[in-house]
Amino acid sequence: MMKKLQFLFVAMMLLISIDVKADDIVNSSLNLNNPDVRKCLLDATKSEGWKLASVYLSSDDKLVYIFDKGNDTKIYTSKDVFSK
Repeated sequence: MMKKLQFLFVAMMLLISIDVKADDIVNSSLNLNNPDVRKCLLDATKSEGWKLASVYLSSDDKLVYIFDKGNDTKIYTSKDVFSK
């Protein structure tokens, strides 16, 4: 009986001590090719305390915005490929 209680205690301590980090939040439902959408995204994230970390064009020609807030990251990619 004592071994079972010790095992239970150790299992609970391991569960409590595990550091969990959420994956980056990726949102691709926005049309970032629209300048009004980009402006609204920048205004909304700024008002919530997010800082723009990076903006770039991915290898598949999608516009990517990366925002950071503490240890969290949000990634927004355009849903449509730019026309060439």
